[in-house]
Amino acid sequence: MGKIFLWLAILPASIQVLDAQIIEKKKYNTNAIQDGRTPVIDGAIDDPIWDIVEWGGDFIEVRPDENTPPTFQTKFKIIYDTKYIYFAIRALDAEPDSIVRRMGRRDTFDGDWVEVNIDSYHDLRTAFSFTATVAGVRGDEFVSNNGDDWDSSWNPIWMTKTQIDDEGWTAEIKIPLSQLRFNADKEQVWGLQVLRRYFRNEERSVWQRIPQDAPGWVSEFGELHGLKNLTPQNQLEIQPFTVTQLKTYEKEEGNPFRDGNDFKLNGGVDAKIGVTNDLTLDLTVNPDFGQVEADPSAIALDGFQIFFQERRPFFVENKNIFDYRFSHASDNLFYSRRIGRTPQGYPSVSGDQYVDRPGNTTILGAAKFSGKTKNGWSIGVMESLTAKEYAEIDTNGERSEELVEPLTNYFVGRLQKDFNNNNSYVGGIVTATNRFDVPDQLNFLHTDAYSGGLDFKHQWSNRNYYLMGYSIFSKVKGSREAIAATQNTLTHLFQRTDAGHVEVDSTRTSLAGTGGKLEYGKVGGGNLRYTIGAFWKSPELEINDIGFLRQTDEFRQYNTVAYESTRQMGKFRRVGANFNYFNSFDFEGNRNRMQYQFGADGTFLNNWSFDVGGGHIPINYRTAHLQGGPRFKLSRENFVWFIANTDLRKKLRFSADLLYSEAKQGHFTIFEFTGGVTYQPSNALSISFSPQYARYPHKTQYVTETQFSGMPRYITSEIDNKTLSAAIRVNYTINPNLTIQYYGQPFIARGRYSHFNYITNPTAENLFDRYELLEEGQINKQFDTGMYMVDENLDGTLDYSFDDPDFSLVEFRSNLVVRWEYIPGSELFLVWSQGISNFMDPADSLTRGLESGIFGQKPENIFLMKLTYRLAL
Repeated sequence: MGKIFLWLAILPASIQVLDAQIIEKKKYNTNAIQDGRTPVIDGAIDDPIWDIVEWGGDFIEVRPDENTPPTFQTKFKIIYDTKYIYFAIRALDAEPDSIVRRMGRRDTFDGDWVEVNIDSYHDLRTAFSFTATVAGVRGDEFVSNNGDDWDSSWNPIWMTKTQIDDEGWTAEIKIPLSQLRFNADKEQVWGLQVLRRYFRNEERSVWQRIPQDAPGWVSEFGELHGLKNLTPQNQLEIQPFTVTQLKTYEKEEGNPFRDGNDFKLNGGVDAKIGVTNDLTLDLTVNPDFGQVEADPSAIALDGFQIFFQERRPFFVENKNIFDYRFSHASDNLFYSRRIGRTPQGYPSVSGDQYVDRPGNTTILGAAKFSGKTKNGWSIGVMESLTAKEYAEIDTNGERSEELVEPLTNYFVGRLQKDFNNNNSYVGGIVTATNRFDVPDQLNFLHTDAYSGGLDFKHQWSNRNYYLMGYSIFSKVKGSREAIAATQNTLTHLFQRTDAGHVEVDSTRTSLAGTGGKLEYGKVGGGNLRYTIGAFWKSPELEINDIGFLRQTDEFRQYNTVAYESTRQMGKFRRVGANFNYFNSFDFEGNRNRMQYQFGADGTFLNNWSFDVGGGHIPINYRTAHLQGGPRFKLSRENFVWFIANTDLRKKLRFSADLLYSEAKQGHFTIFEFTGGVTYQPSNALSISFSPQYARYPHKTQYVTETQFSGMPRYITSEIDNKTLSAAIRVNYTINPNLTIQYYGQPFIARGRYSHFNYITNPTAENLFDRYELLEEGQINKQFDTGMYMVDENLDGTLDYSFDDPDFSLVEFRSNLVVRWEYIPGSELFLVWSQGISNFMDPADSLTRGLESGIFGQKPENIFLMKLTYRLAL
C-alpha cells in the first residue's frame, strides 16, 4: 500500500502536459474628457460625450461552453476626467421582457448583471471589482491572490443606473478615481475585464477570453490604454457615527447589575487619508463594532476554541494584505477577533457577591497603513490599543473594582515584494502583543507575545506551475504561571505522560517555537491539477495572543490530484474528480493520522449540481482526546459525503448536505444533515430556511481526569450527543439603498452520558481493550447533588467522584435590521436583536427541550440605532 501512495505522490510531477495556449491580450483605448462635459448617470447612454471613444465588444463565452459565441453580445465604452472614470455598457437581448431584475441588498448578485474588473496596480494579482445588476443593485469586491479571494467587505463610493429598452438593457457606471489605487506615471496601462451574466441560460461571457484551465483570474485580463496625466487623488474621507442602544432583559432579584434594562450612547469617528495615491491611512477613534448578525450557535466538547469569522468593518477592509494563513484553513498569524475580545479575567467572589464584567474590551483607537506601490511593494501596518477593563463587584451594596483585562497594544506589520514580471514575490510579517502592568490575579496572561515569518511564491510556464513556502517563528514571555499554563493547554499538551519529547518546565518565563511549509503544484494548463507539500508546527509554537492556532506538534506530508473538465461533457456543464492523501506525525516520530479520500463534483445541463465522495482513515491517534492524558487511539474510520443543489436561479430552490462517518467496532459515528429551502415570491422578497440535525454517538467521550491510588484516572463514557438548529432569513428590498433583513436561529445541543469507564490501554488495537467499564456497584449517582460516586475496588470506600456531565443547551438568536444608504457611503441602521440562552433538562427530547427553552422565556432585547455620515473631501 505504501508503494502505491508513493507512486501516486510522484506521478503528477512526471506527467508531461502541454501548456495552455497563449492568448493574445485585447486592448481598449480610452480618451479623456477635454471640455468639462460629463455624462449624466441615468442608464440611457445618450450623452454625446460618449462619442469620443469607440465601442469595445466581441465578447466570448467563458461558461458553460468556453470559447464559443455568447447567446447575445455585449459592448462597452470607457471615458475619464480628472476625478472619475465612466463606463457605459450595453447588454443586447432579443427578449427584453424576459430580463430578470431581482432586487437585493448590496453585494447580492442575482438576476442579470454586468461586472467591471480593474487591475489599476497592473500587478496581475489584485483588482477592484464593480458589479451592476439590471435592478440597479451594486456589488463591489476587492480581488486578491489572482482571483482566489474576493472580499465583499470593501465598500467604495460609486454610482450606477440601469435601463431596459428594446435592444436589451444598459448600465452607466461612475467611479471616483479616489476609490482606486494607481501610480503617478503620466501614461498608464491598467488590467481590464468586463463580464456579463446572461441569467436565463446561466451563461457568462467576457471581453478578454479566459480559458477554463487558466491558472488564475487577474493575470489573464486584457489591457486598458489611453490613461494619460491622471492626477493622484489625495483621498480624505471622514465618517463620524453615533450609536444609541437600549438593552432589556429579565430582572434578576437581588442583583443590582441586572435591573432589567441598560442604556448606552456612544459615538466615534473613522477616517481614511490618502498618504499617496496608492497608500492609505485608516484611523478609528472609539470604534463601534456592533455586529448586525450574531455568530452562529456552536458547542465544542473537545475543549478547543471555536473559530468565528471577522465581521467588523475596520478589520475586514484590506484584510488580504495582513493575511498569513498556514497549515489548516483557520490557522493564521493574525486573527483580528483577538482585538476587543471578552476580558480574560474574572474576579474570585463569594456567594453573596455580584459581578458586572464588560462583554468586550474597549478599543481606544486603531490605525492601519496599507496599500501597494508602483514598484510592487505591498505594505500593511496596523496598530491598536485596547483599554484597561474592570469588573465591578457588589458586596451587600458596597462597590469595588478588579482589573480583568490590562492595557494592551497590538501590532501587525506585513510586507511583500513582486518581481519577475509579477510572477514571483517574497514577503514577511511581524506581530506583537504587549500587555502593561499585569497584576497578580492576571498572571496567567503573557506580558509579551511576538510572531513573524517569511513567505515566497514563484510561478512559471504561464503561471501554470508554482512553488511556494513560508516560515513561522513565535516567542511569548510572562510569569512562570503564564508559561506553565501555556505548556498545559490543549494546543501544546506538554504534560502528556507518554510524550518523551516534551515536558512541563514550571521555571520557564518564555517559550519559542517555529513552523513552516513547502508546496509545489500545478494549477492551470489542461485538465490536470496537483499539489505536493509538507508543513510542520513545533510543539512550542504559540501565536494565540493575536493569531489563531488550534494545535501544534505536527509534521504533515500531503498530496492532491484533481481533474477538471474545461468544456461541456455529455449531460454535464462541468465535472471534476479529486484524490487527497496525507500522513501526520508528531515530533517524537509517532504517526498519528493517515487519511485518503476520493471525491467527484459536477453541474448538470439543467444547473443542478452535486459533490460526492468518501474516504478511509486507517490510522488515527489523538493527542488531545484525553485532554492532557496519553495519546489515544481511535478506531479505523470510513466516511462519505453528499451535497446537492437544485438550480440556484429558480424562485424555489433546494439544497442538501449529508455527512456520515463510522468507526470500526462502533467506536463512534458522525451524522450531519443540513437542508436548505429558498423561496423568492417576488423580485424584492426572498425567504430561506436551513434546518440542521447532527448526531455524534461515541463510546469513549472524555468526561474528566481524577486520581486513583495516586495515579491519574481518565474517565470516559458513551454519549448520545445531538444538535438541532435552523437558520431563518428573510430579505426584503424596497430599493437598492433601502433593505429590511431578518435572521433567526433556534439551537439546541443535548448530551446524555452513560456506561462510564476508565482508560486502561489507550493505544490497544481492540477498542474494548482500551477501557474498563465501571459496573453497577462500582458507580452510583446521588440525585440530590448530581454527583457520581465511584468505589472502583469495591472495598466500601469512596475512591473518587465527578459531576453529572449531562447537558442540554438551548439558544435563540435573531436580528431584524433596516439599512438605509441615504447618500452614497452614509448609512442609517435600525437593529432589533434578541437572545435567549438556557440550560434545560437533558432528559427531555430535542424538540421538547427546544420548545420549553425558547417559548415562555423572556429574551434579552437590544434596540440599536447607528447613524454614519461619510464625507469625502
